[in-house]
Amino acid sequence: MTTKHFLFGTAAALALTLSACGKKPADESSTAEVTQPAAAELPEIVVSDAELAGNPFRDDWTAPYGVPPFNQITDAHYLPATKKALLELRTEIDGIVNNPDAPTFDNTIVALDQAGGSLNKVILTFGNITNTDTNDTLSDLEAEIYPMLTRETDAINFNPDLFKRVQAVYAERDRLGLDEQDARLLELTNRNFVRNGAALSPDVKADVAKINEELSALTTEFGKNLLLSTKAFKLEITDEAQLAGLPDDFKNAIKVDGENKWILTVDRSVYETFMTQGENRDLRKQMFDGYRLRASSGEYDNGPILIRIAQLRAKRAELMGYTSHAAYQLETRMAKTPQQAEEFLARVLKPGLERAKEERADMQAMIGDDFTLEGQDWWFYAEKVRQAKYAFDGEVLKPYFELGAVRQGAFDVATKLFNISFTPVETEKWNPVVTSWDVKDLETGEHLGLFMTDMYSRDSKRGGAWMSSFRDASNVGENIRPIVSNNLNITPPAKGEPTLMSYDEVETLFHEFGHGLHGLLTKIKYSTFSGLDGPRDYTEFPAQLLEHWAGDPEVLGQYARHYKTGEIIPQDLVDKMNAASNFNQGFKTTEFIAASLLDLRWHMLSSEEAAKITDARAFEQQVLEDYGVLPEIEPRYRSQYFSHIFAGGYSAGYYAYLWSEILDADGFMAFKQTGDIYNPELSAKLKKWVYESGGLREADELYRNFRGSDPTIEPLLENRGFAEDKPSEG
Repeated sequence: MTTKHFLFGTAAALALTLSACGKKPADESSTAEVTQPAAAELPEIVVSDAELAGNPFRDDWTAPYGVPPFNQITDAHYLPATKKALLELRTEIDGIVNNPDAPTFDNTIVALDQAGGSLNKVILTFGNITNTDTNDTLSDLEAEIYPMLTRETDAINFNPDLFKRVQAVYAERDRLGLDEQDARLLELTNRNFVRNGAALSPDVKADVAKINEELSALTTEFGKNLLLSTKAFKLEITDEAQLAGLPDDFKNAIKVDGENKWILTVDRSVYETFMTQGENRDLRKQMFDGYRLRASSGEYDNGPILIRIAQLRAKRAELMGYTSHAAYQLETRMAKTPQQAEEFLARVLKPGLERAKEERADMQAMIGDDFTLEGQDWWFYAEKVRQAKYAFDGEVLKPYFELGAVRQGAFDVATKLFNISFTPVETEKWNPVVTSWDVKDLETGEHLGLFMTDMYSRDSKRGGAWMSSFRDASNVGENIRPIVSNNLNITPPAKGEPTLMSYDEVETLFHEFGHGLHGLLTKIKYSTFSGLDGPRDYTEFPAQLLEHWAGDPEVLGQYARHYKTGEIIPQDLVDKMNAASNFNQGFKTTEFIAASLLDLRWHMLSSEEAAKITDARAFEQQVLEDYGVLPEIEPRYRSQYFSHIFAGGYSAGYYAYLWSEILDADGFMAFKQTGDIYNPELSAKLKKWVYESGGLREADELYRNFRGSDPTIEPLLENRGFAEDKPSEG
């Protein structure tokens, strides 16, 4: 459906709930007998013409590129527009179900793909704005709107008459003369209905629907608590001496205008800079605890919420016929089973832990007998050891990584790989810092989409970095091109100062741009599987692959120029950066895998096991001890602020970033082996089979079509400095 985003989620809270709504019947070929459609049980929706008067969502958007009229949309417009769009969706679904003609590909399958256009228009805008510029009113609306969407989704998924029509078309699939995209749409539509519970018994459907509705409310509340607890933490510094070790540009960025006062927050960019360079150990401890204890106590405590989420997911999996939520989630992913994902993580964790122990010993040697290294010390002393070993300070890179130049560097890479152009344009924007580009195919002049960026952190914006869409691609009747956005959380510079980036932020920009290209270049005509489609452990591949170009010497020579002098980054500095690239890799690998294992273990619980969990932290500690994670290394995300899995779309799937690293390491190696990082033949295959193909085929087949073979894990291990010893031949 065009409601792909409200079914599978742009908005964080909704994404998790609805992407997880899968059910496995005992016999997938059977159809449940129900006396009346589930839609008949939906609550009445009432919205008056007066409530809709002047509502921008009811108008055709005539602004260039179809951008939403942000300056006309108010918080009060979302709820009535959602209600009206839901009523229209009900009418569309009823039209399909009650069509007197026999089910056909067009009147059932394509009609479903195209249903929900007006709802998608509202929800994509709402989901994006609540992620970037939220307020108390919008937070309250999330708690009201998302459960409504969950009910409507279940009504569609559980409608037996609708499912019968889908099955009737699916049964004739070999005799319909469908092309590849048509056949894939039919296959995915049928599969999604089956996995979403269409063949469950009426009683089980009712139970699952109740669980889905409660999960929708809980995941929304989880995200709200995290945002509020993150915003609530502020350390006010009035003695500049306490900021010893921190660079002037950072201090200027956190200084209160006109006052001798600096504000430290736990926004990721602020946190990492302070933990790496702040010399005041007591303040580091306060920042460390402020970050890792978010949403873990008081009015914003997410502990009971996440336990309940895990219990509900486990119960729902049991009703579906699965042993666990993870078993359901991974069934259609590249890893296939939780056990295979766990074994993969354990294989990479082993050398990671060994390296982390060496790193800990090096830092303790530098500290001496003054004190024993603790969690709040790792970032700071790791940087000290790195400087001692490599005579390299990451801060010296920043003048060469000015935001505008880095972004242009990413554009230039895309132009050389895919023959596309980026032209800056003025458009409506949701925030004054937003910038926009018209993306075109250089060979044909065809408009491919609008690319928008929102780079800076603010209190109203959720943390992290992400790609999202305000409009998906579709080419059924009318060729509609996507509106894609990239969102980062760079600390805004002081007024009049340039935006200088750390290399980690540079890689993040290239990463999200890779997601953006995946959305912009799509040639799939059906929104159901256009753009960023495919299993979680594949969809990170197009993003992570692009990171390799960010640090390639040839590319650095193009965009990494000193913001004052224009000097290209010196080669000796690049050499030092590369030499130090795998430094602290034990820590980085361990903190990521620790979070991934927490995710898996929460979601590998059976219903009976989950019901016994009463203390989230105790469960965490047991998992970390089981795998031998060093106590000085916190998981990248502790459960109470693990929004990826409890308020986002990654439940039982956080491992996907590392799994996709198998693909990106192997894929970039293919370019390096040709001696040309823009090799035309490989670039053409990459464009066709990865960035343009969406979910056209299963992920492993798409990768093979690009690479010519299955990936191997060796390039991943080598990139992390963990190359395995090969047995000698004798």
